Amino acid sequence: MPTAAASPFLLFDLGGVLIENNGFERLDALLPHPIGIEALKARWLAAPAVRAFERGETDGRTFANALVDDWSLSCPAAALLDEFAGWPKGFYPGALAWLTTLRATCRIGCLTNSNAVHWQRFGGFAGLFDVALSSHRTGLVKPDSDCFEHAIDACACLASDIVYFDDAPANVTAANRAGMKAIHADGFAAVLSAVKRLGLD
Repeated sequence: MPTAAASPFLLFDLGGVLIENNGFERLDALLPHPIGIEALKARWLAAPAVRAFERGETDGRTFANALVDDWSLSCPAAALLDEFAGWPKGFYPGALAWLTTLRATCRIGCLTNSNAVHWQRFGGFAGLFDVALSSHRTGLVKPDSDCFEHAIDACACLASDIVYFDDAPANVTAANRAGMKAIHADGFAAVLSAVKRLGLD
């Protein structure tokens, strides 16, 4: 049974938190009627084609075809899939060095809705986190409650010992409901600010 930790377990979403991602801006521009980034994040999390792909149930081609059809995107599916691979631009400047320093004093992990295309591009984040959870490997997606329950078990600590950072409000709400201390952080600068505010730096 998990016991209270001496220091909090810091758990991070990746895209839009530690990794710069211009995918939502690009996707919003491809819609027949742009809806704005926050609304688009909510729609993305609920979309059947996205959920199936990020649970590892479908391949990239099936995902792209479904997204173009369901969302009436102004882009052929093959072109969308090619572009999709490059949506995550890389870690925000300073993020990798910061994580290495942080890991020397506490346990850290990632909990991300991802897919084989993006996960492999970053080498599965080998050796970077104590716990690395991706939806396409667990079959569980945020903001579903079972995704957060699985993460708590994987971190092997109390839910209340986990501080979780995510850029999607729906995920923050779900993580708080699961007992974590969840913080909305849109970008790495927001993460640093929150960590400092909490006295975890």
